[in-house]
Amino acid sequence: MKGWIILALLCGALYYLYTETDKLDAPIAKTEEVIKKVENKLDSMTGTNIIKIDQKLAKARKDILERLSAPELEEFNKLPLTPDAIADFKETYCGAKSPEHPVFSRDNRLYICDNL
Repeated sequence: MKGWIILALLCGALYYLYTETDKLDAPIAKTEEVIKKVENKLDSMTGTNIIKIDQKLAKARKDILERLSAPELEEFNKLPLTPDAIADFKETYCGAKSPEHPVFSRDNRLYICDNL
């Protein structure tokens, strides 16, 4: 029972120091700096970066690729799948009065517009 009381008092004291004073600001900043240095060192040692893959976009791309003919596939691979490039494609070719795409068939163009 005494152990829980001591632990509660320590937690209360740390909480007070963290929220009501600036006594822990310097040690916290130093710890964050050390952690950042370690992360940078690990990144430079491994030479890799973590890249988040949008699973929804990857699935849509796979589904689209299955539908396309060879010339359409070649044209689709030229399209960078970045948010800006997708928005530009949709703005140009996905509206009600948009022009026909020179390579994509009407059905495939609509499918691309619906799935990207």
